[in-house]
Amino acid sequence: MKIPPRLIPLVEDGIIDEVLGQVKSGKEADVFTVRVGDEIRCAKVYKEAQNRSFRQSANYREGRSVQNSRSARAMSKRTNYGQKEAESSWIHAEVEALNKLAHAGLRVPKPFGFFDGVLIMELIVDEDGQPAPRLNDISLTADMALLYHEELIQQVVKMLCVGLIHGDLSEFNVLVDAEGPVIIDLPQAVNAAGSNNAAMMFERDVNNLSRYFGRFEPGILTLKYAKEIWALYEKGKLTPHVELTGRYEPPKKKTDVSAMLTVIGDVKKEREDFLERKSLNGKRGFEKKPGFEMRPEFDKKPPFEKKPGIEKKLGFENRAGFEKKFVPGQKFLGDKNFNQNKNFPDKSFQNKNVIPEKFVEPERPQYGRGPRRTKP
Repeated sequence: MKIPPRLIPLVEDGIIDEVLGQVKSGKEADVFTVRVGDEIRCAKVYKEAQNRSFRQSANYREGRSVQNSRSARAMSKRTNYGQKEAESSWIHAEVEALNKLAHAGLRVPKPFGFFDGVLIMELIVDEDGQPAPRLNDISLTADMALLYHEELIQQVVKMLCVGLIHGDLSEFNVLVDAEGPVIIDLPQAVNAAGSNNAAMMFERDVNNLSRYFGRFEPGILTLKYAKEIWALYEKGKLTPHVELTGRYEPPKKKTDVSAMLTVIGDVKKEREDFLERKSLNGKRGFEKKPGFEMRPEFDKKPPFEKKPGIEKKLGFENRAGFEKKFVPGQKFLGDKNFNQNKNFPDKSFQNKNVIPEKFVEPERPQYGRGPRRTKP
């Protein structure tokens, strides 16, 4: 068969000896059977973000820690670098989850390596040595449904004991080999202790299994494993070998009616006081102070007071008059800006009340052409 572009570098580097065929194409990745030495394994080639149909909701990413602070800031700002880091973290989440669950003894594919967006892992096969079918592709009896449901519930309990929730568990993400069901597809695995939606996702996973197996054995629909398991997890009493009953009763707490009435009365009184203050003052939140109605002096600006020693200047009304011509001998009561005028050739005339006679206004340049020439 034609080698997929993502697998060509692995074949050239000798990581994969031969690509045998394609097992399936999912919403997250395409899975191929490959030969590595004398063993047959599978290669999971992840699709690009724009080609995936699974939405990377924030509910799944919540609680995942990013060790690099620069990457965390870039991911929050959704820059180009941040989007690449988010894509990489989404793919590496499955590798970390598979290693963690395989070490805990769960029935998941064993990972062998991750190379540039391609995950090499164990190939799950059936009794005939062919790739194992999905749970949705096989027909079940009532006894098989009870057995497989019980095994998957035990796997879910062990997964929760190590702090993970599948997040998308259904009959489409479970393979059935010669020994029983195997859980696959874990890129959206949720941190049970770090996500606010962990309880909802766990209950949805368990109910998906109950709903599917309930088609073959209706008695499964009456079991309340999701509530029972999560209640034990919250109390810290959940262990991998806990005995479940399938029954759950919500805790019964007596309502303190007197305390509720006291709270209602306090809220009502606070509302009435607020409306009364509003009607008296006409302003929300303004409390009327005794002794006076208003303080208008704070609403008006104080009148401008002229500083002593400043007299009206002759020849102009305001400071813009400096742009006008000055007449020699004109009286002027010291002005700082005027005394520092650059037109004074001698600083000895500063701080004087009379403009010196030798002060001459600088000539202004003449613009335009000169006098018109006449013919001789």
